[in-house]
Amino acid sequence: MPATLPTIDDLRRHLERLAPAALAEEWDNVGLLIGDPSTTVARIMTCLTPTLESVAEAIRERASLIVAHHPLPFRGVKRITTEETTGRMLWDLIRAGIGLIAPHTGFDSSLDGINQRIAVGLGLEGIRPLKPHPSDPSGLQGTGRFGRLPRALTAPEFAAQVASFFSVAGLQVVDGGRPVTRVAIGCGAAGDFLADAVRLGCDGFVVGELRFHAALEARACGVTTVVPGHHATERFALEQLATELAVTFPTTTVWASRDETDPLVWQPHGKVTDRA
Repeated sequence: MPATLPTIDDLRRHLERLAPAALAEEWDNVGLLIGDPSTTVARIMTCLTPTLESVAEAIRERASLIVAHHPLPFRGVKRITTEETTGRMLWDLIRAGIGLIAPHTGFDSSLDGINQRIAVGLGLEGIRPLKPHPSDPSGLQGTGRFGRLPRALTAPEFAAQVASFFSVAGLQVVDGGRPVTRVAIGCGAAGDFLADAVRLGCDGFVVGELRFHAALEARACGVTTVVPGHHATERFALEQLATELAVTFPTTTVWASRDETDPLVWQPHGKVTDRA
């Protein structure tokens, strides 16, 4: 008997167990966003964000389903036309018959979610959510993560460890001026988690994005903050997810988008001179 292919609904139910929608933020748009649940799935592409490039790749490579971290659409739309970017991507995916599931903040906050994976990858001990989710009796799922390093690190040592984990060539660092022992984690645009990090006595913070005034606050509070970038703090987990889905659904072909790139790049340059 030939092996059967899973359906979009099979993938949806699997991802719901991994990243429960109940953990998602109220403002988020998660779950099955495009597609017929009964459609069989032969080829799956994971990506961080649906972009013109990643959507074109999915169409070219004949994907049946995209599992994207960030939703498409993110917010409600009143029309779908090719005259703006979101409409163009939606139109192209629907015409190609490609479904899309986005777990987003449910995956950020779950027990085996992105923040948990970062905390484990950095070797933290005693890992807990910054804000446990009220729907989770275990207290192990929720917003962000924090934990202890096995030994205290200087700001440069801590930054080097973070850069190594995310395999980035550069990152931004706020030196809190004291050894780093207790670390908070917030993937993506989680600069607002700084207040929770301070409340819990953290002296280190890893975050995907940080506003200038939040950086000033981190320095004033003595919290060494390392900023590898939004893409870096989340993309790795979608690569891992592709590998995991391939094991769980062996009759499918699964890959992480090869055309997706970080729109922000570190550009080395020489000394700026006055050309006047």
